[in-house]
Amino acid sequence: MRRRLYFMLPDVEHCRQLVDELKKVGLTEHDIHVIAREDLPLEGLHKASALQKTELTHGLEMGVGLGGIAGMLGGLLAVTFPPAGLVFGGGALVLVTTLAGAGFGTVVSALVARDIPNHELDAFQAGINQGQVLLILDIPTSQVDAMVTLIKTSHPEANIGVVKAPNS
Repeated sequence: MRRRLYFMLPDVEHCRQLVDELKKVGLTEHDIHVIAREDLPLEGLHKASALQKTELTHGLEMGVGLGGIAGMLGGLLAVTFPPAGLVFGGGALVLVTTLAGAGFGTVVSALVARDIPNHELDAFQAGINQGQVLLILDIPTSQVDAMVTLIKTSHPEANIGVVKAPNS
Protein backbone atom coordinates (compact mmCIF):
# COMPACT_ATOMS: atom_id res chain seq x y z
CA MET A 1 0.00 0.00 0.00
CA ARG A 2 1.23 3.47 -0.84
CA ARG A 3 0.52 6.78 0.87
CA ARG A 4 0.58 10.33 -0.42
CA LEU A 5 2.31 13.02 1.64
CA TYR A 6 2.02 16.75 0.98
CA PHE A 7 4.66 19.28 2.07
CA MET A 8 4.54 23.06 1.54
CA LEU A 9 7.98 24.59 1.21
CA PRO A 10 8.73 28.32 1.27
CA ASP A 11 10.56 28.44 -2.08
CA VAL A 12 12.13 26.48 -4.93
CA GLU A 13 15.60 26.39 -3.33
CA HIS A 14 14.29 24.65 -0.19
CA CYS A 15 12.43 22.23 -2.46
CA ARG A 16 15.58 21.40 -4.46
CA GLN A 17 17.52 20.73 -1.25
CA LEU A 18 14.81 18.45 0.10
CA VAL A 19 14.43 16.57 -3.19
CA ASP A 20 18.20 15.95 -3.28
CA GLU A 21 18.05 14.56 0.28
CA LEU A 22 15.08 12.35 -0.59
CA LYS A 23 16.88 10.93 -3.61
CA LYS A 24 19.89 10.11 -1.41
CA VAL A 25 17.66 7.99 0.85
CA GLY A 26 16.29 6.04 -2.11
CA LEU A 27 13.25 7.85 -3.47
CA THR A 28 13.03 8.19 -7.25
CA GLU A 29 11.54 10.87 -9.49
CA HIS A 30 8.52 8.61 -9.88
CA ASP A 31 7.83 9.08 -6.13
CA ILE A 32 8.38 12.86 -6.05
CA HIS A 33 6.13 15.49 -7.65
CA VAL A 34 6.31 19.28 -7.47
CA ILE A 35 3.62 21.91 -8.02
CA ALA A 36 4.41 25.62 -8.09
CA ARG A 37 3.35 28.83 -9.79
CA GLU A 38 3.96 28.85 -13.54
CA ASP A 39 6.56 31.64 -13.29
CA LEU A 40 8.84 29.75 -10.89
CA PRO A 41 11.81 27.88 -12.44
CA LEU A 42 11.49 24.16 -11.71
CA GLU A 43 14.33 22.84 -13.87
CA GLY A 44 15.65 19.58 -12.48
CA LEU A 45 12.51 18.92 -10.44
CA HIS A 46 9.84 16.41 -11.43
CA LYS A 47 6.68 18.43 -12.08
CA ALA A 48 3.37 16.90 -11.09
CA SER A 49 1.44 15.39 -13.98
CA ALA A 50 -2.27 15.41 -14.72
CA LEU A 51 -2.60 12.37 -12.45
CA GLN A 52 -1.60 14.48 -9.43
CA LYS A 53 -3.10 17.84 -10.50
CA THR A 54 -6.52 16.71 -11.75
CA GLU A 55 -9.30 14.27 -10.89
CA LEU A 56 -8.27 12.07 -13.85
CA THR A 57 -7.52 8.94 -11.79
CA HIS A 58 -10.80 9.18 -9.89
CA GLY A 59 -12.67 9.82 -13.14
CA LEU A 60 -11.13 6.78 -14.80
CA GLU A 61 -12.07 4.57 -11.88
CA MET A 62 -15.64 5.84 -11.89
CA GLY A 63 -15.92 5.53 -15.67
CA VAL A 64 -14.78 1.90 -15.73
CA GLY A 65 -17.10 0.95 -12.89
CA LEU A 66 -20.23 2.80 -13.97
CA GLY A 67 -19.72 2.07 -17.66
CA GLY A 68 -19.20 -1.62 -16.95
CA ILE A 69 -22.35 -1.79 -14.83
CA ALA A 70 -24.40 0.05 -17.47
CA GLY A 71 -23.07 -2.26 -20.21
CA MET A 72 -23.79 -5.36 -18.15
CA LEU A 73 -27.35 -4.21 -17.41
CA GLY A 74 -27.88 -3.41 -21.09
CA GLY A 75 -26.65 -6.88 -22.05
CA LEU A 76 -28.84 -8.56 -19.45
CA LEU A 77 -31.87 -6.62 -20.69
CA ALA A 78 -31.13 -7.57 -24.31
CA VAL A 79 -30.84 -11.26 -23.38
CA THR A 80 -33.89 -11.21 -21.11
CA PHE A 81 -36.13 -9.19 -23.44
CA PRO A 82 -34.74 -9.70 -26.95
CA PRO A 83 -36.19 -7.72 -29.84
CA ALA A 84 -38.89 -9.59 -31.78
CA GLY A 85 -37.54 -12.56 -33.68
CA LEU A 86 -33.92 -12.31 -32.44
CA VAL A 87 -32.19 -14.79 -30.18
CA PHE A 88 -28.95 -13.79 -28.45
CA GLY A 89 -26.27 -15.96 -26.88
CA GLY A 90 -26.52 -14.92 -23.22
CA GLY A 91 -23.10 -15.00 -21.60
CA ALA A 92 -21.10 -13.76 -24.57
CA LEU A 93 -23.43 -10.82 -25.21
CA VAL A 94 -23.38 -9.73 -21.57
CA LEU A 95 -19.59 -9.95 -21.52
CA VAL A 96 -19.25 -7.92 -24.71
CA THR A 97 -21.68 -5.22 -23.56
CA THR A 98 -19.98 -5.04 -20.15
CA LEU A 99 -16.57 -4.51 -21.77
CA ALA A 100 -17.98 -2.02 -24.27
CA GLY A 101 -19.68 -0.09 -21.48
CA ALA A 102 -16.51 -0.04 -19.39
CA GLY A 103 -14.49 1.21 -22.36
CA PHE A 104 -17.00 3.89 -23.25
CA GLY A 105 -17.32 4.98 -19.62
CA THR A 106 -13.53 5.23 -19.32
CA VAL A 107 -13.20 7.46 -22.38
CA VAL A 108 -16.06 9.76 -21.43
CA SER A 109 -15.00 10.12 -17.81
CA ALA A 110 -11.37 10.78 -18.80
CA LEU A 111 -12.47 13.58 -21.10
CA VAL A 112 -14.45 15.18 -18.29
CA ALA A 113 -12.11 14.54 -15.35
CA ARG A 114 -8.92 15.78 -17.04
CA ASP A 115 -10.20 19.35 -16.72
CA ILE A 116 -11.32 19.13 -13.08
CA PRO A 117 -8.64 20.28 -10.61
CA ASN A 118 -7.73 17.85 -7.83
CA HIS A 119 -9.88 18.87 -4.85
CA GLU A 120 -7.18 17.71 -2.42
CA LEU A 121 -4.94 20.54 -3.63
CA ASP A 122 -7.45 23.26 -2.72
CA ALA A 123 -5.96 23.64 0.77
CA PHE A 124 -2.54 24.37 -0.77
CA GLN A 125 -3.58 26.70 -3.59
CA ALA A 126 -3.21 29.94 -1.62
CA GLY A 127 0.38 29.08 -0.69
CA ILE A 128 1.18 28.10 -4.26
CA ASN A 129 -0.22 31.41 -5.49
CA GLN A 130 2.06 33.24 -3.00
CA GLY A 131 5.17 31.51 -4.42
CA GLN A 132 5.46 28.51 -2.12
CA VAL A 133 6.15 25.07 -3.56
CA LEU A 134 4.07 21.96 -2.93
CA LEU A 135 6.05 18.73 -2.75
CA ILE A 136 4.06 15.51 -3.13
CA LEU A 137 5.53 12.15 -2.17
CA ASP A 138 3.96 8.82 -3.11
CA ILE A 139 5.69 6.29 -0.88
CA PRO A 140 5.06 2.89 0.72
CA THR A 141 3.14 3.08 3.98
CA SER A 142 6.08 1.52 5.79
CA GLN A 143 8.23 4.58 4.95
CA VAL A 144 5.78 7.31 6.03
CA ASP A 145 7.07 7.78 9.59
CA ALA A 146 10.72 7.75 8.49
CA MET A 147 10.10 10.33 5.73
CA VAL A 148 8.08 12.63 7.99
CA THR A 149 10.80 12.44 10.66
CA LEU A 150 13.54 13.10 8.09
CA ILE A 151 11.73 16.11 6.68
CA LYS A 152 10.78 17.54 10.09
CA THR A 153 14.39 17.19 11.23
CA SER A 154 16.21 18.52 8.18
CA HIS A 155 13.55 21.00 6.98
CA PRO A 156 11.53 22.40 9.86
CA GLU A 157 10.24 25.11 7.49
CA ALA A 158 8.19 22.46 5.63
CA ASN A 159 4.53 22.44 6.54
CA ILE A 160 3.13 18.92 6.45
CA GLY A 161 -0.24 18.72 4.78
CA VAL A 162 -2.48 15.77 4.18
CA VAL A 163 -1.51 12.12 4.48
CA LYS A 164 -3.74 9.78 2.45
CA ALA A 165 -3.67 6.86 0.08
CA PRO A 166 -3.19 7.99 -3.52
CA ASN A 167 -5.55 6.95 -6.28
CA SER A 168 -2.68 6.12 -8.57
